[in-house]
Amino acid sequence: MNLTISLKKFFTNKNTVTIIGVIAILIILYFMYTKTIEKETEKKQVPVAAKEIPPETQITKDYVTTYQVAAAAMPSEKVIINSNDIINKYTCQNSMIPEGSMFYTDYICEFEDLPGSWIKALKADEQTGEMPIPFYFSVNVTTTYGNSIQPGDYVDFWARAYIDDGKGTLVYSMVYENAEVLAVTDSAGKNVFKTKNSTGTPAFLNFGLSPDHFKFFKYVQNVDGVDVSLIVVPHGGEVPSEKLSSLVSATQFRTYIEGFVNEKYKNDTKEQIQTQATDSNANPTDPAVPVAQ
Repeated sequence: MNLTISLKKFFTNKNTVTIIGVIAILIILYFMYTKTIEKETEKKQVPVAAKEIPPETQITKDYVTTYQVAAAAMPSEKVIINSNDIINKYTCQNSMIPEGSMFYTDYICEFEDLPGSWIKALKADEQTGEMPIPFYFSVNVTTTYGNSIQPGDYVDFWARAYIDDGKGTLVYSMVYENAEVLAVTDSAGKNVFKTKNSTGTPAFLNFGLSPDHFKFFKYVQNVDGVDVSLIVVPHGGEVPSEKLSSLVSATQFRTYIEGFVNEKYKNDTKEQIQTQATDSNANPTDPAVPVAQ
């Protein structure tokens, strides 16, 4: 009985309660501090570059090794700590990763994020063995129907021209049907729909054309003296008809264009005529691209 009374007096004493509270707080702080130290000094296996990685290079397993780093020494939240988030990705344009460097999210990207990635993905035609030739078609938000034309879509190319018949007759024709859009890029060559740093404003529709189609399209775009223009329409859609006069077949239209070219350049060599077809093809934001042979 006396012991119970003594304990009750002890625990109801203000000084005792204060001392116990202080001790409890100190114990809590000790454990919190210990946990924090353990966390900060904990070693983590962090992937680093096993050797120098050039820009726009696929990161294979050979490029990656690991290194133990204290958590407190991690320089940034942007450091990638899982090798699976690195392997088979690519170093960004103008981003060289030195040997021994950690990998940062700002310097790693998907293949589709690389300027000109659609060119690298071009493959030879299975039947003819011909390599498609990169073709850049200049567009804007309006001519892409409110930026609704996306990679993987199919479009039809229409051409219209004033023919030299003394009347200035305007003719039009579908000159290429069902062409696949390989990429939609902005003025910096970045994929509008796949690159996080793109402006989002389309500047080019990108295609891989056969040498024959490529040559014809470049005649249409670059040969002086022919008042002709190309129009892109979603596959199966209608060509804008105001101001258009006469529909002609693709063969008739091509015959007119090539007849004009042959007459204008009949004294030039084949190589000189070919130059007319390939001038100004390269997008200045992309690396050198092949031209029709």
